[in-house]
Amino acid sequence: MTIRVDESRLDAAIATAFKDRVRNLVAHSGSSVVLDLTPVDFMDSSGLGAIIAIYKSLPTGRRLELVGLSPNVERVFRLTRMDTVLSIRARDPDQPDPRPEAAE
Repeated sequence: MTIRVDESRLDAAIATAFKDRVRNLVAHSGSSVVLDLTPVDFMDSSGLGAIIAIYKSLPTGRRLELVGLSPNVERVFRLTRMDTVLSIRARDPDQPDPRPEAAE
């Protein structure tokens, strides 16, 4: 199951609603969940906490994979060392980057 985040910011203003919605979606998913964060330009500790809560809520044997991290979002995972816990892969280079500044 792939879930695409359609927000430019994953912060305290939306983290709780985001976490609850994604947890409901993944409760009935297959063995792996791909969270496409391509549109997200900014993530604070609340956003990080929401993703960690989603990861921890997955039953044993299910995987959470993050894709399409912007440099700012990737930095949050790297600085907190969560890049060593979560599976992170680059966005498919054949897909266009939907962030407006990437098209300039």
